[in-house]
Amino acid sequence: MAGRLEGKAAIVVGAGQTPGETIGNGRAIAVRFAREGARVLCVDRDGARAEETAAMIAGEGGEAAAFQADITRAAEAAALVTAGVERFGALDILVNNVGIGGRDGPAHRLEEEALDRIWSVNLKGMWLTTKAALPVMRQAGGGAIVNVSSLASIAGATQLAYEVSKAAVNRLTTHVASGNAKAGVRCNAILMGFLDTPMAIEGIARASGRPTAEVRAQRDGMVPLKGKMGTAWDTANAALFLASDEAAFVTGVLLPLDGGMSTRVG
Repeated sequence: MAGRLEGKAAIVVGAGQTPGETIGNGRAIAVRFAREGARVLCVDRDGARAEETAAMIAGEGGEAAAFQADITRAAEAAALVTAGVERFGALDILVNNVGIGGRDGPAHRLEEEALDRIWSVNLKGMWLTTKAALPVMRQAGGGAIVNVSSLASIAGATQLAYEVSKAAVNRLTTHVASGNAKAGVRCNAILMGFLDTPMAIEGIARASGRPTAEVRAQRDGMVPLKGKMGTAWDTANAALFLASDEAAFVTGVLLPLDGGMSTRVG
């Protein structure tokens, strides 16, 4: 039986991952897509990590290639789209799995340099890859773009730069969905809550000086659904649905992936 993405050509930006005990969102998405029949260009700022993901896919019999790019640079964002089309002959799916934090904080303490860096990656980079992909998809008569956003975009508290960048991603998503619907291009976003990924767990543990087990337990306790965080495979499954023809009539959606955390907002 054919996979749900059989014959599709996909680009997954952020397909490498931070080292850690679990798998990251981008790598899980790339692997999941390949298992469903997609040919995947694995893009990451760290070329070695992108190669690792492509090798994992190839080891399972899938088709993948790696590409190194800094998506905050317009030429490199355009180049990754060109590379995907040249390699696979088409571009059906773009996944923008990008997001950084660090040195963030409330408005009265946030430093301008930190804000510029976070917005450059989280918003500008996502816009640049989308801008590069849209002409290809429009000419082909359709395509699917999946943006990785965050619950913090609607329910943040203390990380101004990250929260505003992800709120802007939400609006970028609905803007692209509306403006390209007649061309057959769909655009949706996943609003992630607490997930057990290396960037989240190991990142917080390093920044706070706490053991990973303590960080994991604290975050688990804040999730309504079974008191357990989700995993990168939950993100991959959501992205798979939004990228597949099963979601052919779905566009402009901001899908919470949060184990019910958004039900407690306010």
